[in-house]
Amino acid sequence: MPQSEYRIDRESGLVIDCQFLPSPNCDDRPSDCTEELIVLHGISLPEGHFGTPYVEQLFTNQLETTAHPDFADLEDLRVSAHIFIRRTGEVIQFVPFHKRAWHAGVSSFRNRNCCNDFSIGIELEGCNTIPYESIQYQRLTHLVIGLLRTYPSLSPDKIVGHCDIAPDRKTDPGPVFDWERFHQSILPAQHL
Repeated sequence: MPQSEYRIDRESGLVIDCQFLPSPNCDDRPSDCTEELIVLHGISLPEGHFGTPYVEQLFTNQLETTAHPDFADLEDLRVSAHIFIRRTGEVIQFVPFHKRAWHAGVSSFRNRNCCNDFSIGIELEGCNTIPYESIQYQRLTHLVIGLLRTYPSLSPDKIVGHCDIAPDRKTDPGPVFDWERFHQSILPAQHL
């Protein structure tokens, strides 16, 4: 993988040399919407368990909800994200960036509702109580810099947590996500 950023093919909406596992849980963005916001999430299935195949299965509608008691409320849930960054640093893409992934739910950013319409969703394998891994911050930084270079409608001030756009429902990426560290890491992107 690149040392300083991931390269993105604008036509396909895919990260070059990244695993692509297509999710059926996506559709076209509204014609008046483009990629204008990056939303960071935290996810683990079951909560606090890492390295399982369950997130990939959830995003591809292959999760057997009887596999764990915590999955009962996930029956018939249809969700996705554009990118998933495992704790090992592995990056998996599920939805091309020009498509609408189903990650934000009921949400609002700067008085604009339906953030899925104009956002890119990035899931980090994690939870609210266990710090994220350094390799995840590195991969996230490289990805975000690549996104900022590829999509001029994005900017560092339009990167938020799920908790910021759906504060009554969501807490991710959680209090353990080091926003200061992340913002410092993308400083070179401020001058794009």
